[in-house]
Amino acid sequence: MTKANSEIRTAMQSRKVPAWAIGAEIGVHENTILRRLRFELPEQEKQKFMSIIDKLSASEEAN
Repeated sequence: MTKANSEIRTAMQSRKVPAWAIGAEIGVHENTILRRLRFELPEQEKQKFMSIIDKLSASEEAN
């Protein structure tokens, strides 16, 4: 059995984007991010998470 939102989890790990950074971007605690990932997200919310991961990983590469 695979975990829900495995593509988001994989992107977070491979691009080294922590849950707290995504939470800071959205304005919620990191535990809220991890809780949301427990169950499969709607496609629109998945895209939002992925765009935040892209943005944060790009800004980290720029530093």
